[in-house]
Parts: sequence; C-alpha cells; structure tokens
Amino acid sequence: MNQPDASAARDLPDLTERREALAVLAAAESQEIARGLRQLDDGLTYSEPRPPEVGLVMLRGRIGSRGAPFNAGEATVTRAAVQLSSGEMGFGYVLGRDREKARLVALCDALWQVADRRAAVEAEVLAPLRQQQKEKKDIERARTAATRVDFFTLVRGED
Repeated sequence: MNQPDASAARDLPDLTERREALAVLAAAESQEIARGLRQLDDGLTYSEPRPPEVGLVMLRGRIGSRGAPFNAGEATVTRAAVQLSSGEMGFGYVLGRDREKARLVALCDALWQVADRRAAVEAEVLAPLRQQQKEKKDIERARTAATRVDFFTLVRGED
C-alpha cells in the first residue's frame, strides 16, 4: 500500500482553519468579499470547472436533539468550483441563489490554499469580514441584553 508522504501532509493547511475561513466567507455579503478580493487582484487567472449552479438540499432535524431524524424541508443552495492556474481547487457552497457569492467564496478558498497568498487573503479579505461580523454580533448581544429580565422570588416565611 502507498503511504502518504509526511512532508506533503505538513504542507497541507489545517482543515479546522480552512473550515473557519469558509464559515466567515459564507456569513459575509458578496460585495464585502469582492471588496477584499479587489485588494489582491494582481492578474489572477483561474478557470471554473464547475460554474455556479443552484440546487436544493434536504434539511434534516431532530426534536430535542434525541428524537428520530425527520425531513424538515428543503433549502436553496448555490455551489461553485474554481481552479487556479497553479492547480489549487477552491469550493464555495452558500445558502440562497447568489451565484457571484459562491464563485467568490470558491476563489477565496483556492487562494487561501496557496501558502504564499494565505497571509494576504487573511489580511485583506478574512480579517475585515471577521471584524464586521464581530461588531454585528456585539450589537445584537447589546440589544438582547437591554431587554433581559431577571426573575427572582422572595421567601415570605414558613407556611
């Protein structure tokens, strides 16, 4: 049997980091991603082996996280694949019908996999998106905290 090359495994980016980057991109708006990518555009060439396409996925759920799984409904999803001229393949899956966003996510994913470009993608695309998402979350938490009601009971004696 063929054993995987240990040096090749070390060169691969951490999957947890890649998942986190894709989660940030999926939560962003397509204009925000495009704004960051414009900072990186230096004659970048790529092909689209899978142009953006829209489809449906079945959503499954459980009651109380212990019950039997059931089909909750369908959701529209757009997917795309981009291949850089250097060979890296990037994939983008987003909820909804935003074909441009799926393509941009796939392009960011491919660029993120290139070791020489990862720092630039992190600095120009992902860091501003993370900051925006954190600010939105902080505002939402502050609004929620403002409406919080604490209940307490008074003990009136022993009856």
